[in-house]
Amino acid sequence: MFNIKIQFLALIIISIAFGFLSCKHDVGSVADNGNTTGGGTNGNTGGTNNGGSNCDTNKVYFQQQVLPVLLSNCAMSGCHDAASHKEGVILTSYQSVMTTADIRSGRPFDSELYEVIIETDPRKRMPPLPNNPLSAQQIQLIYNWIQQGAQDLTCQDLCNVSNFTYGGTIKNIISNKCQGCHSGGTPQGGIDLSTYNGVKAKVDDGRLWGSVNHLAGFSPMPKNGAKLSTCELDQIKNWITAGAPNN
Repeated sequence: MFNIKIQFLALIIISIAFGFLSCKHDVGSVADNGNTTGGGTNGNTGGTNNGGSNCDTNKVYFQQQVLPVLLSNCAMSGCHDAASHKEGVILTSYQSVMTTADIRSGRPFDSELYEVIIETDPRKRMPPLPNNPLSAQQIQLIYNWIQQGAQDLTCQDLCNVSNFTYGGTIKNIISNKCQGCHSGGTPQGGIDLSTYNGVKAKVDDGRLWGSVNHLAGFSPMPKNGAKLSTCELDQIKNWITAGAPNN
C-alpha cells in the first residue's frame, strides 16, 4: 500500500514538472528597439526614443521633423545659431531649444517659441522680415510637438523611398530643410527655392543634387544641419532621374 502511494506521488510530480516545461507566456512580440508591442512603450517613456525604428504617424519626431524646420528657418547666422544666439536663444539642438526657447511641455500657447511663430505683428513675428513666416503645416507641427510633451523623439522609417512626387514629397523636404534660407526677398546665394521653377532651375544646373549630396565643389546643404537621410537622398535622386516633374 505504501509503495502504491509513492508511485502515485511520483506521477503527480512528473506531471507538474512537464507542465512547467511546456508552458509558454505571451508577453507580446518584441519590437526592433527591444520593447514589446503588447502594451509596450515603443521607447517613448521618459521622452526619448533614440535610434528606434518603429515609427508612429501620430507622434512628432523632433530630430527628423522639428529640428530641420528650426535649423532652416531660425538657426541662421545673425539669428539663433550658436554664434549669434540673438536674445540668448539658440535653436540648433534639442538641449539648446529646451533651455533657451522657453518651451512649456504640453502648453504651446505658453511657450515662447510657439508664441513668436504665430505672432501677427510682422515686427515681432519669427522668422523676422524679410524672411517668410513658417507655413501653416510647419506651425501645426511645432504645436503638435509641444502639445505631445516636447519630447526628443527620433525615428528611422518615416521616409518611404518609393514616394518621390514633387507635391507629395520633394516640396516638403525643400520646405522644411532648405527653404528657410532660400526664399523671401533676399534668399541666400540668390537662390530661391520657394517655387517649383526655382527648384527645377537648381536641378538643371546640378547644384541641388551636388549640395544635398555634399559633393566636392558644392556648398553642403542643409546649411548647419545634418545631411539628408539616405532615403531622402534616394527620393530626390529618383525624382530627378524621372525628369524632375511638377507632379
